[in-house]
This record gives sequence, structure tokens and C-alpha cells, in this order.
Amino acid sequence: MTQQGGPGGAAAPPIWLARIRSCYASLRALLSSNASAANLPRPDASHLRALADQLQGRRVVVLTGAGVSTESGIPDYRSPAALERPRRPMHGPDFLRSAALRRRYWARASVGWERFRLAQPGAAHTALARLEARGIVTQLITQNVDRLHHAAGSRQVIELHGALAEVVCLGCGRLEARDDVHARTVRANGAWISAIRLAPDGDADIAEDAVAAFVAPTCGACGADLRPRVVFFGENVARTIVDAAFACVDAAEALLVAGTSLAVFSGYRFLRRAAERGIPIGIVNRGPVRGEDRAAIKIEGSTGEVLSALADCLA
Repeated sequence: MTQQGGPGGAAAPPIWLARIRSCYASLRALLSSNASAANLPRPDASHLRALADQLQGRRVVVLTGAGVSTESGIPDYRSPAALERPRRPMHGPDFLRSAALRRRYWARASVGWERFRLAQPGAAHTALARLEARGIVTQLITQNVDRLHHAAGSRQVIELHGALAEVVCLGCGRLEARDDVHARTVRANGAWISAIRLAPDGDADIAEDAVAAFVAPTCGACGADLRPRVVFFGENVARTIVDAAFACVDAAEALLVAGTSLAVFSGYRFLRRAAERGIPIGIVNRGPVRGEDRAAIKIEGSTGEVLSALADCLA
């Protein structure tokens, strides 16, 4: 890609970078709207009390999804806003078979990482960490890959789908920190700023000409291609992880589902196991949840607001 001189003879930024800069204000507005809890129903006091009574004195396992992180500025896949921007997420078999698709993934994900890595825990993450510290929540099973539960202080966390903070080599299997890989990527591709549109799982929408010019990161040890240590669509969660999560549900006395529609079987199976065991199930979510008819109580609303109030009730 050629560059023309700018003022004082300095090289102009690449076209793709200029496009990203020009849309930065749009990203800020999008993140602001995602973080807003306006138009959400306020939690009813009697429903909160009923949920608190259901969990009081019991060993509680919590199952979380993208809805607990939307208030931290990380989009989800199935909210009304997400459905307005249809996109096909990366599928594992596609990633493994095609070097071109791996380049496309890393180009988008590297731009998205600039914003994704700055996300901070929200009220929902903090509330769940408080409940764990009090011994009420004994285990947290999350479908999220953002590590915000850890950042909030939760310690007993099972990551069903891995974490974007780690990268694994497709050749030698070496594990690296995403920040280290990102630093190499920045050196190879020039300066980065926030993306025009942050998408779920740290992805971003950028122009195809940017993808064509992108130099994908490789392993610092053997030079092979890399992948994030996450479970892509079309892949299975490792059996050891599934078994560990099932063991936690089997040892629990109640299940709390927060911020997930459970549309994917990966998470739904744990609600089904809890129902089979006959333990109380509580749900906090915006919109319908698969299997919600098996719950003792469901509260519609902001996970941050509801879980914060719940933690206060259980103080």
C-alpha cells in the first residue's frame, strides 16, 4: 500500500487507519448507548426479596453470559441491538483450514483488542464477587471470554469458552499472553487506535483493504500461526471443563443464571442439570431465556442493577 507525504514531508496514515479515526466518535456513542440502562424495567422489590430468599443459606453456583458485560461496553450477540448488526462470527473449522481467514480474524481482532482490553468490571461483576467473598456464591461458570469476573475479584471461575487474554500456537502449542502478541502485532502493522465498531468477543468491523495489508502475528518460538485460547463457534468445550462445571452444579444447592439467553447448548445444559436435580433456579436477564419455565423466579432488567440489589439483600 503506497503512502503520500503529508505536511512537512511526513507519511500520511494508511487509508484504513484514517477510516478508523474518522469513525472514532461513532464508537464512543455506541459504547455509551450500550452502557446505558435506560428503558430497562426496574427490579421489583418483592421479586428481589423472593430471589434472595431462594438463595439465602444455600451453596449457589452462578452461570453468566454476555449480558453481564454489556454494561462494561462489550456487545453481545443476541440483544435487540446486536440483531440489528447481523454478522457471522468466526467458526473454528474455518479458522483452522484457511490462512486468509486467520489473517482476517487477527486484523479485526487486533483492532478490537485496543478497546476490549480496556473494559472494566461492571456492577454485575462486582456484585457477584461480593457474593463469593461472603461464601454465598461457591462457583461461577461463565460463557464470557473477557476475564472481567477475575478483574472484579471473583476467584472460583470456570471459563467455558476460554479467554481472549491468552493465545496458543497452532504449531508447538506454546501459550502466550495476548498483550505480548498484540505488542508484536502493533510493531508489525503500525499504530492502532480504537475500532469503528466493537463486536462481540473482542472482534471489530474494519475495511477489507485493511485486512489485505495486515501482517498476522506468529509464534515467538516457532513462527507458526496463532489462535486465541477460546472456543470458536462450531467447536466443543473441552470435556474436562464440562465435567468440572457439572460437578459444581451437582454440589450446589441453587443455580443463578445471569445475563444469558442460554440459546447455545454449551450453557443451557447446566440449567437442565439443575432442573433435573430439583434445586432452585433463579434467572436475571433482559429478554427470553431458554428453559426459563423451569426457574422458580425470573427478573427482567439490568444485570448490574439487579445483582447489586441482590447482593445488598444478602448482606
